[in-house]
Amino acid sequence: MFKEKYNQGKKLRNKTPRNSHAHWKVPKKRFSVESMIEKSNYDRLPDLIPIRHFRMTGSPFIFYRATASLMARDLSYTPSSGIKVQACGDCHLMNFGVFATPERALIADINDFDETNPGPWEWDLKRLATSFMLACREKNFSEKEGRNITMELVSSYQNKLSEYSQMNFLELWYTKFTLEDIRKMSSDKRVQDAVETMLEKASTQSHDRVLYKITQKSLSHHEISNQPPLVYHPIKVKESMEMINQFMGKYKNTLQPDRKKLLDQYRVIDVALKVVGVGSVGTRCYVVLLMNHNDEPIFVQVKEARQSVLEPYTEKSVYSHQGERVVQGQRIIQAASDIFLGWSMGPAGRHFYLRQLRDKKISFEVESYKKFGLTIYARLCGYILAHAHCKSAQGPLICGYIGKGEEFAEAIVNFAAGYADQTEKDYEDFMKAIKKGKLAIKEEIVQ
Repeated sequence: MFKEKYNQGKKLRNKTPRNSHAHWKVPKKRFSVESMIEKSNYDRLPDLIPIRHFRMTGSPFIFYRATASLMARDLSYTPSSGIKVQACGDCHLMNFGVFATPERALIADINDFDETNPGPWEWDLKRLATSFMLACREKNFSEKEGRNITMELVSSYQNKLSEYSQMNFLELWYTKFTLEDIRKMSSDKRVQDAVETMLEKASTQSHDRVLYKITQKSLSHHEISNQPPLVYHPIKVKESMEMINQFMGKYKNTLQPDRKKLLDQYRVIDVALKVVGVGSVGTRCYVVLLMNHNDEPIFVQVKEARQSVLEPYTEKSVYSHQGERVVQGQRIIQAASDIFLGWSMGPAGRHFYLRQLRDKKISFEVESYKKFGLTIYARLCGYILAHAHCKSAQGPLICGYIGKGEEFAEAIVNFAAGYADQTEKDYEDFMKAIKKGKLAIKEEIVQ
């Protein structure tokens, strides 16, 4: 079966040559950067949009993180092999992390699925490759060094894809990237020290720790501390408790019965809006504090789920609820998912998905990585993305299309360089719009 599908993938090169992926050309009817950003701001909280713009001014690399919708439109004009997977939709190097499985083992995986939808597998790889190229430029690496690190990403994806495509499919679904797997990627002391640091950080990431950091005690009970404009209470919680409990009830009904039973032991204590990320700023994101009779806390993050940036250019989601789209897509892509991952609908008809907040979750400190560290990280991201795409059962087709040589990898590296150039130009246009007052910004000063 593998050989048959491999050959089918190989035939797709006739329609879409592998080297055709190297070219980036600006579409004739490409909208202005200003208009695309304004379009992506639809239905965001107006007071937070200027903060979103401010965060985007940091650098082309940071700007790129917030413009997945712009790139999705651009990618729709690029060549495609025609092979679709459950795509991440915003496959950026900052959207990978370490977290605990339900069995409490620490694994590395993709951790952002707001934009997940079925789509071309190349789009994930091209977005990820471009993010590495921009990261290298931000660190002032030479063009050759940036290309070498991006090539490491694509080559590792290609090699691991070949391995996974020939695995027993059940074993593939059981496969996870543990910290021990990361440790084995290199015997260099820097890698070993990085793993130890992650283990130490993970030991401090608990609900009790979050309780200590973001709450205060008032009248014998805990409440989330206001830190406007980034954390604040948009509603009076006591007066809104009936609505909150109805919302949480709908959410609990999307969980497995045993997990619903577990969460039933906790009651809602407080709810606050919390600004997160770069691209998500302005969407409705909340933190819910729940406690049981022993005053043991659980923090749940509630994130607004909007239409995937891929959907206008791929296919309509089979899920009418955008939160369910995120949850079901995440369950396909990730090696293991949060036991409290579910979805609900707010009183205004808005869609949300929910998961635990900071439960042994660690971000890779990419900002501090030098050439060696970023190379190892590129290899890891390539492995993880190959695993995610193979879980859609399209591994042999993709493998056949890519082949065994470097032609496809070189094409993706060339695309990444070209699109990184485009992002730098888009960033300049964005900054010009800011200076002309066409896009408002507001520096985030926590009170």
